[in-house]
Amino acid sequence: MILSLQPVQVATNSDDAESQLVFADGFLVAVLVRLSAQHGLDAGKWFLEAGFGPVDPVCPPVFPDLGAARNWILRQLTVDP
Repeated sequence: MILSLQPVQVATNSDDAESQLVFADGFLVAVLVRLSAQHGLDAGKWFLEAGFGPVDPVCPPVFPDLGAARNWILRQLTVDP
C-alpha cells in the first residue's frame, strides 16, 4: 500500500489551517491538521480532522509528527476486519 500526502490549507474557523490530505493507493483516507499555538502543549502536533473507512475512529487521535500519523493510518488500513 502506498500512502501519499498532499499539503493543503483547510478552512477550520481557527488558526489551524496547515493540513495534509492523505491518500492510500490514490483514495482519500484522511485529512490531518497541524495544531496551532492556541492548543498549548499540543501546538505543532497533527490532529486527525477527518478519516474515511477504516481510518474513522470514535475518538480522533493527535500525533506528535507526520511519521507517527502515517504509521497509525497504515495500521488502520491493514487491520483485518
